[in-house]
Amino acid sequence: MFSLTVRRHFMIAHSLPRDVFGPAQALHGATFVAEVTFRRRALNQDAIVLDIGAAGGIIEEVLAGLNYRNLDEHPDFAGKLSTTEALAEYIAQSVSSKLKDSADGRELTAIDVTLRENPDAWATFSLDLTA
Repeated sequence: MFSLTVRRHFMIAHSLPRDVFGPAQALHGATFVAEVTFRRRALNQDAIVLDIGAAGGIIEEVLAGLNYRNLDEHPDFAGKLSTTEALAEYIAQSVSSKLKDSADGRELTAIDVTLRENPDAWATFSLDLTA
């Protein structure tokens, strides 16, 4: 199994209005480092998993819809909690959607999105593309 990871950062504002989130119930900002890992069983004809520039462009396009946004007002999160885990899933699904029509995208077996809130805490969502 081969993998390629590309990393970008983005900033959001949101609130998490449930008691379990303590002070994070109030509107606050967060800066995330997003690490998106693309996996495939064999390299393509160019001996790569995916072009790094193309992968970065797709990630930037997905994150542009989130960056500097208040997720409490984002239509894709209406009625949903925008936890780190939920954001990781949203990014994985969005990246997958942008790749599904490309030759390399059809050969991917999984996309993993890790969101790092700080050096000591992160969450990962793994999207199995073979199911």
